[in-house]
Amino acid sequence: MDIWQIIVVFLLLVIVVGFCVLRNYYRLLLRKEVDRARRSEHLKTVFLANVSHALRNPLNNIISKSNDLLTTGVENTKPNQLTDSLAQINKDGNQLMYFISQLLELSNFESGLQTFTLIEVNLAELMASYRREAQRNVAPNVAVYVRSKLSPHCKGTLDTNLMYQLMMHLLQNAIRHTTEGSISIVYEAERDGLQVSIIDTGDGVPQKFHGNISNVLQGDESLNMFNKNSGLGLSICKAIVDGMNGEISLKSEEGKGTTVTVYFPCRLRDKKKGL
Repeated sequence: MDIWQIIVVFLLLVIVVGFCVLRNYYRLLLRKEVDRARRSEHLKTVFLANVSHALRNPLNNIISKSNDLLTTGVENTKPNQLTDSLAQINKDGNQLMYFISQLLELSNFESGLQTFTLIEVNLAELMASYRREAQRNVAPNVAVYVRSKLSPHCKGTLDTNLMYQLMMHLLQNAIRHTTEGSISIVYEAERDGLQVSIIDTGDGVPQKFHGNISNVLQGDESLNMFNKNSGLGLSICKAIVDGMNGEISLKSEEGKGTTVTVYFPCRLRDKKKGL
């Protein structure tokens, strides 16, 4: 076998090996895409099931109470029973309205229709306003704090409307599960942006759900299992943070509390230092 035959055989071997490597690589990519598609389909199915459940319960209550009143007749219903029935119908109606507004809000983010308006604001004043609003809604034995290593003069360039929606959903989630102790808003500079953590001393996530914590932020079934009546708050937070090219994570321990941390690119400037 002369040198040219050796070269040809070598090149053929290289081509065959390269073809096998590429084939295996594309098979792996295809498998990953199939798994991702299946996972996405599963999450969509679970999400729709959760939405259906959340809408059905208050709607059934409204229909049941109104049917009772129609059957008995308003004039034949005792005043206190009538008041209770109307109060329940009003409560369930408000719950439906709140959930539908969340669906519309989430739909705007997912469809990319949400616009961004960036302005420079004092971060200490902004976080203090969130603290005041949260303090008005917490249980009597719960205190709300703001902590930061940033200068009180530090300013950040962000969309205040989106930031408000994000913080209110995070704080409402913490308030809902914290009956005593504290809720802390901690903000700091991180990489080329701002990191904000909401730390509560509430119920926390049961140990058996820890393997699914990442799915909580994707609308998986474990959200409803340990976060009853939470609506779509965390899903909306995820959509907002994704729209801001940021990140969101959740850490929790049953009986000790939960920490939700969000990061997003944000220009920070210390006005006093002129930076």
